[in-house]
Amino acid sequence: MNWDEWKKIWKQSLQLFLALALAIAFYFLLLRFYSFKRNIGTVINILMPFIYGGVMAYLLKTPCNFFDKFWEAFLPAKWKKHKTGISVLTVLILVFIILYTLLRTVIPQVATSITVLAGMVPDQVNKFFDWVSSYLNSEGVVQNYVRPIAEDLSTKMVDWANSDLLPYLQNIVANTLNSLVGIVSNLGIGFIVCVYALCARKKFARQGKAVVYSILKPKYADVFMKELRFVDKTFDGFLSGKILDSAIVGLICYGFCLIMTFTRGFSNGILISLIIGITNIIPYFGPFIGAVPATLLVLMSDPIGAVIFLIFIIILQQFDGNVLGPKLLAGSVGLSGFWVLFSITVFSGFFGFVGVLIGVPVFAVIYDLIHKLVKRGLIRNNKTELLDEEERKAVEKKSARLSPGEHLEQKLDERILRRELEAMDKAKEEEEKARNPQEKTPEEADKKRLKDKIKRQKRGKNDGAV
Repeated sequence: MNWDEWKKIWKQSLQLFLALALAIAFYFLLLRFYSFKRNIGTVINILMPFIYGGVMAYLLKTPCNFFDKFWEAFLPAKWKKHKTGISVLTVLILVFIILYTLLRTVIPQVATSITVLAGMVPDQVNKFFDWVSSYLNSEGVVQNYVRPIAEDLSTKMVDWANSDLLPYLQNIVANTLNSLVGIVSNLGIGFIVCVYALCARKKFARQGKAVVYSILKPKYADVFMKELRFVDKTFDGFLSGKILDSAIVGLICYGFCLIMTFTRGFSNGILISLIIGITNIIPYFGPFIGAVPATLLVLMSDPIGAVIFLIFIIILQQFDGNVLGPKLLAGSVGLSGFWVLFSITVFSGFFGFVGVLIGVPVFAVIYDLIHKLVKRGLIRNNKTELLDEEERKAVEKKSARLSPGEHLEQKLDERILRRELEAMDKAKEEEEKARNPQEKTPEEADKKRLKDKIKRQKRGKNDGAV
């Protein structure tokens, strides 16, 4: 048994071992899924500051790249080596200015709106009970049935509030405070991580690329880097476009609320616009989630205004879904409404609110990868008629431009067949050599005849010299 056969057997054995190891690992993963999930949650909680910092750095990466080019053009030569740090500092200053302006403007208005609502709720409740009392006083028969039930219900409600509701609210407040403390500390550490990541982002990118090309062959490394660039383009385009889209929708809603404030006396314009803008970040369900509480806020003070506001929200969401959204998010995900709904449902079930936010771009990457694999398989099997019309024309046009050698390399089956034929020819030659060791090949015979001729010529010269 020669070395090639041993090498082939070793490769097959290694593949079988890896397949069995993966099967066993998958079995134990399913068997201990909940403990595995708990351990993963512990690891995520430990790494949460780095996750916060990474998310912030990724969101600020695009403006930092913009200011890198800006300062490259305007800084003196001796300052250009510090352009990365200056760009990061510029972006952080702008972010702080924007956040300070928003908080300075929004928080007082939100506090005022909540105070007004807190004062309106008791009045509305009292009006409702007054209406119920007047109705019961006018209907004696109904009063005889309802009054004992209402008194018993009020007694049970007071007991429930004292025994269950108050302790539950106390626990909620305590847990919320603990969560806020943890979130603030994680955000503080995450901000430091964000600054370091932004300053060293080019170095990290170069190191990651070096690792990829050191592990994979150049051909597969190029494919991996191409897919990684597509992932970055999808996430960056979706997140930045969605944030800008939601900000524009919130500003349009605030403009309408200002008009309604002067015409019908709206008092919660900023709070309503904030709800509409924030919930609009959630794909597909966001407009409906935001419209319900916003309409209820208007309904408490102005029923007719609530109807007008609901009509405006419907028009605004149609404008956002058919005009504004496609302009800002063109080419970022490329999913139909069905797959958007599917991705949000699945990822929200696994990852909660975070899954709602990142489900669409993650599924867009998975969908694109599967689409490329299917397209490659159809081309390999000569079933291009199953492709879409545009893709089929693109494949035919590309095939017409290829040279015969490039076209041959594109066909995987022919390449495998060629390799197998070469291996068979090589094995046959080795077998013939082993069977007839004394038999010489035509090249070896020609070399021997040439050497004999040279020797005869040398012998003739020596005889003439003698």
